[in-house]
Amino acid sequence: MISVEQLKVEFGVKPLFSGACFVINDRDRIALVGKNGAGKSTLLKIICGMQKPTEGVVAVPNDTTIGYLPQVMVLQDNTTVKDEARKAFANVTDLAKRVDELNRQLSERTDYESEEYAALVEKFTTEHERLLMMGAENCEAELERTLAGLGFRREDFNRPTNEFSGGWRMRIELAKILLQKPDVLLLDEPTNHLDIESIQWLEQFLCTQAKAVVLVSHDRAFINNVTNRTLEISCGKVIDYRVKYDEYVKLRAERREQQMRAYENQQKEIADIKDFVERFRYKPTKAVQVQSRLKQLEKIVPIEIDEVDNSALHLKFPPCLRSGDYPVICDDVRKDYGEQTVFDHVTLTIKRGEKVAFVGRNGEGKSTLVKCIMNEIPFTGELKIGHNVQIGYFAQNQAQLLDESLTVFDTIDNVARGEVRLKINDILGAFMFGGEASEKKVKVLSGGERSRLAMIRLLLEPVNLLILDEPTNHLDMPSKDVLKEAIKAFDGTAIIVSHDREFLDGLVSKVYEFGGGKVREHIGGIYDYLRTCAAAGIEAFSVRTECPANLESLDSQGKLKESPNKTSYAERKEQQKQIAKAEKAVKESERKIEQLEKRLKELDEILCHPENASDMTIITEYTSTKRALDEEVERWEEASIKVEELKGC
Repeated sequence: MISVEQLKVEFGVKPLFSGACFVINDRDRIALVGKNGAGKSTLLKIICGMQKPTEGVVAVPNDTTIGYLPQVMVLQDNTTVKDEARKAFANVTDLAKRVDELNRQLSERTDYESEEYAALVEKFTTEHERLLMMGAENCEAELERTLAGLGFRREDFNRPTNEFSGGWRMRIELAKILLQKPDVLLLDEPTNHLDIESIQWLEQFLCTQAKAVVLVSHDRAFINNVTNRTLEISCGKVIDYRVKYDEYVKLRAERREQQMRAYENQQKEIADIKDFVERFRYKPTKAVQVQSRLKQLEKIVPIEIDEVDNSALHLKFPPCLRSGDYPVICDDVRKDYGEQTVFDHVTLTIKRGEKVAFVGRNGEGKSTLVKCIMNEIPFTGELKIGHNVQIGYFAQNQAQLLDESLTVFDTIDNVARGEVRLKINDILGAFMFGGEASEKKVKVLSGGERSRLAMIRLLLEPVNLLILDEPTNHLDMPSKDVLKEAIKAFDGTAIIVSHDREFLDGLVSKVYEFGGGKVREHIGGIYDYLRTCAAAGIEAFSVRTECPANLESLDSQGKLKESPNKTSYAERKEQQKQIAKAEKAVKESERKIEQLEKRLKELDEILCHPENASDMTIITEYTSTKRALDEEVERWEEASIKVEELKGC
């Protein structure tokens, strides 16, 4: 579909990459990986024609369409959400107008026997068929389905786009690109502004409906679920691994080992040659051999080794005072903005040492509750911070509080204590501030770089309650691994607001789901929570997150009544396990019944033949199969009744 040959890009003395050759085929799902600054976004811009390479060719067939989503876009603010998304169908709209115009011309003419009329009819027929093939009748339904998949509610469709944040407007741009159905999708960090629900929807869309995809993402779960091929930019080369990301990581480790062995052998060879030259340089009898060795030395092409992965670096939070048993207690907390209720009746207790996740759609109140805990905004209800709690808080605006006059190194050196000061350069390298970058002034750093620097500062401060609001947004995968390991080893309590499933997996033991003005507790990790949502079904999930509490469940003061049958979370968790077990038994019985009925039908057909009518072996098997079928039907009925009872309790 798209052929890239001998591509080279230079911005300075050293090329960003050179000699890049690969082909993007139909149904390819390609992850473009490499350290920050390796040239991933540049390569996407070159493929879509926005930037020219220094050398090389990108061959795109004339009939191939490309959709490109950059990290940063100039967004329009003068339309509604639906009207802006409808621009994706501009070509369909134009064609529909042409068809209407042709139809009008036909209705006005009376020269039915003329050649001009026949040509007009043929043109109308061709254009009308094209319009039908483009799915013009389904455009509106498809538009609404895509907007809903990316997190917009129906009531949002007719709101002006300027009422939405930059992240939500990026979703509109993503919707437009997906609706255009290009032959090749180029996506640069598409999940940055999406919640877990929307990310899962996008995964499903890309896997089932997209033609070819090339994406840059630091969301490991996302690229593992979507891609089947990995292009790595490393050491100025583009290496093609025809496997998904997790397998690529293993192959890359093996490749680096081979590089190391080859490098060591080459260094030994160079040392031997140099040693020979030094020993015999001034011996006339060895002059020819010395010259030969020098020429041999000149011809040696140095072997480059892939950048060292710093994810093995271990960080440990400095020791801190032990906090009280319950660092955070919320009792009937409520937050309103004017007439808009963000959440109410929030009652939760976070114990010392727990690591919990706040998840839910954007705008449901996750960051708002964090700000209530930090006492940054007013609220109603009771919210207690425990004894001896020292909070370390990371939010996007934390980056703006850094001293702009300091260098990156000095910013960290000022908070580092003890042995950590000896590892500052390693720590900076793990968060993409290696080499000369550590000497940059804070004032010249981008927003993403400042966020990473603020994160490093937080890691070195003595705290016993960590509150992290979207901590992984500006981190690459190795940096996220370093941060995740540091939090896992952290002795204190952690509250993490994140949509990154891979980052939360194995890190949190409890999930608080925000939706529909409520906060619900789920015992278990992030994938336990997602499995619960999947088991409940999409319809149940949307009702749970969007519908307000039933009026009958509120008392005269508007508070939730205590239900006489209210079960604890542990009991509900056990109940869910029993339901899953019973449903599995039902499915197993259905599978066995299907097999037994199939065999019974086969035996019936065999016994229909006169020569088999008195065959006792077949008759015995028929009888035993019939008995087994009756018993299995009874088991199926019992299991089905049990499922209904468990779901009804």
